[in-house]
Amino acid sequence: MERIIIFDTTLRDGEQSPGVSLNVEEKLQIGRQLEKLGVDVLEAGFPVASPGDFEGVRRLARELRGLQVTALARARKADIDTAWEAIREGADPRIHTFLATSDIHLKYKLKKNRDEALEMAREAVAYAARFTKNIEFSAEDASRSDLDYLCRVFEAVIDAGATTVNFPDTVGYAIPHDFGRMIRYVIEHTPNIHKAVVSVHCHNDLGLATANALSAVSNGARQVECTVNGIGERAGNTAMEEVVMSVRTRQDLMPYATSIDTRHIMATSRLVSMLTGMVVQPNKAIVGANAFAHESGIHQDGVLKERTTYEIIDPRDIGLSEGRLVLGKHSGRHAVKVKLEELGYRLSDEEIDRVFVRFKALADRKKEVYPEDLAALVAEEILRIPDRYRLKYLHVAGGSGIRPTATVAVEVDGEEVSHACMGAGPIDAAFRAVATLVRTESRLLKFTVNSISGGTDAQGEVAVRLEEAGHVVTGHGADPDIITASVRAYLNALNRLEHVKANSPDKASGKMCK
Repeated sequence: MERIIIFDTTLRDGEQSPGVSLNVEEKLQIGRQLEKLGVDVLEAGFPVASPGDFEGVRRLARELRGLQVTALARARKADIDTAWEAIREGADPRIHTFLATSDIHLKYKLKKNRDEALEMAREAVAYAARFTKNIEFSAEDASRSDLDYLCRVFEAVIDAGATTVNFPDTVGYAIPHDFGRMIRYVIEHTPNIHKAVVSVHCHNDLGLATANALSAVSNGARQVECTVNGIGERAGNTAMEEVVMSVRTRQDLMPYATSIDTRHIMATSRLVSMLTGMVVQPNKAIVGANAFAHESGIHQDGVLKERTTYEIIDPRDIGLSEGRLVLGKHSGRHAVKVKLEELGYRLSDEEIDRVFVRFKALADRKKEVYPEDLAALVAEEILRIPDRYRLKYLHVAGGSGIRPTATVAVEVDGEEVSHACMGAGPIDAAFRAVATLVRTESRLLKFTVNSISGGTDAQGEVAVRLEEAGHVVTGHGADPDIITASVRAYLNALNRLEHVKANSPDKASGKMCK
């Protein structure tokens, strides 16, 4: 069977989701899991955007040896130099350069004519070819470009050394049958197209990203650029798990293979959701909480008699196993370590010890600790950026007929300070107290609460999104006490805000869309 190359851009386009900002350690955790999952190419970031992005790409290229690490670069020598410096120590590193080709982008963004843009693209690829033979060129906004002109551009960059040419539906404008027609046209009308792999990169603005990607594959594309859980700019990208499981499930229509070990899909989805703070909607295909849930009596009866009556995918194929290791207060360190490894975490002995201490404290408070609880503990204990603000004490008073009051003690730069405030509710009161203590000017954009697992003793997971001076960050907190979880999330967001302001002053302006 022909193989479809899975190009994962969770750490580049996925991180461009509004409010998502991953630190280096979080990127490494996701990168290791993507390597375990079996992706072929990992787009690690856009190195020229910020020192933090550069360092993250370099660390990933140095460590991950089972896949190609690629870095994004505009069609500029400085960008390409920076990208190569970041990935040069990788295993078969790839430079990924791009330039817009649609008339609307040429006129309003680049202010170039078609011939000038073609020459820019050719020169960028030729320059990248000085460093490596593994080069990808993307024609930004290809789905709104003149196809004959696009063929000329692809022919020129392939002659200059491009080994992959990417056809992005940058703004999610395409319709599946027409997108497939465009891919077929380019393949049939680019004389040297056989020297390169044809790739597609689809956005989900009309909810058609996966459908467009599959249509492209049926018409000759052999690389799909995608993200875990479909995260990304605006409405997101093609969801990796949807493409992979569609190909696997419908071999009758798509006789192709991928390198993905599908048993790790759920663990990868949960890890990305936890670290990005982007909760997976319950009815999300493949990885949503309801994807294999049956409430209708007719459906339940059918599944109990024969699973395939209402399930086209065996849950075990994506890592949902019926047999499970139950973790509770009597569980030992080894069981916790094994479960962490199943979830994709590779922690040092010292880090496992720290998580185990938190695990024991949590297990004393709830009957069973679920995998999602462990993931939350790792995010809280291991993957946090250095804390300027740390919660030391929280007391709230409230109830019917009582004005809610919160007393909060926070360690600020090593010094403990405390304050009490009243509010509309206990969480509002606690947030007001914290804001007074740290003197923040940030604005709360979003507050979400999610139950990590079932039961009244479940951990509550809170995500808080803050904005200050153009910087948007998301903080996370988890605890069986939802007020404590909320304050932890608020402080985590404030810490991230301090980190972004200090280390990535150009982060927001450096993100690129393709």
